[in-house]
Order: sequence, then C-alpha cells, then structure tokens
Amino acid sequence: MDIAIRQERQEDYLNTEHVVKRAFEQAEYSDQKEHFLVQRLRKSEAFIPELSLVAVDENKEIVGHILLTRIKIVDQNEENASLALAPVSVATAYQRKGVGSTLIREAIQKASELGYTSIIVLGHKDYYPKFGFKRADLWDISAPFPVASDSFMALELEEGALQHVKGMVVYPKEFME
Repeated sequence: MDIAIRQERQEDYLNTEHVVKRAFEQAEYSDQKEHFLVQRLRKSEAFIPELSLVAVDENKEIVGHILLTRIKIVDQNEENASLALAPVSVATAYQRKGVGSTLIREAIQKASELGYTSIIVLGHKDYYPKFGFKRADLWDISAPFPVASDSFMALELEEGALQHVKGMVVYPKEFME
C-alpha cells in the first residue's frame, strides 16, 4: 500500500470531513460529530495549518487525517503551551493497515520541527504509548473533565519539556461546543 502524508489544503476540506465522519460512524466512544469539531477548529486561533495532515493513497484520494491544535496547560502561577492531538481519522477500508500510525508519527515529527515541545492526547491506553505517550498525571497534568487517567496522556517532544509543567489542560472552546 502506497500512502503519502501531506499538509491538508483548503480544497481538501470537504473530502477530509467525509473521511472523518465515516471513520467515526461506528466508533464506540464517539458522538459521531468529529467532522464538525474539525470544521470549528480550522476556524479557530488554535488551528495550525502545518499540523493538519492528510494521508493520500496511490490515486491521490484522502484516506486519513490528523489534527494537532494549540492548547494550554494552566496552574495558578503559570501557563504553558502544548498541542492537542485530536482527532485521528482513517477511512474504514484503510484501518488497521498502519495509516493512523503513519499519520501520528508524521504529526509528531512535524510538531517537533515547528518547535513545539509537548502533545496531549485522550486516547486508547494501549495504542498511544507505542508513540512515546505516557500518563499525563506523571507530570501532574490533568484533564478539564472526568477521564480515566490511563487514557489521558502526554508526550515530550523535547526531553524534559514537561519536567516543570503541571496543571489542567485548557482546550480551545471549539472542543466544548
């Protein structure tokens, strides 16, 4: 399977949203509205065009998408910048074939190249650790809503980047709409 990863372009938006919608149609832990979240985030100040990536097949069809957006980790004294990884979407016919992993690795690499130092994800406890994610509570980083601690994870893109960071993740309002 020949898959290429590239930055999403404005002319891709409708196709990307279709892939996102279809990817989550049967998902157990989903409200099936992730495509609307992508729409809202693209219009927000949290959006980073270079970190909205698509996977395309040999026919140049979009078969996957990943989005990293700006977030903050806040405690009483400090505010630290980070990224949220959400959502990752792969067309049904391409799931379990490495497309999601390829998107995640590429997004991590691109975020690091752009100078970001950490990423936060709410995801499957057995999937994301293979990319280096660890429980966020190891750094005293918490979610702004009830969530299983082993599913709320962080990744340092730079060794020690979260060493002195603690607090609650503040997502853009678009995540809560």
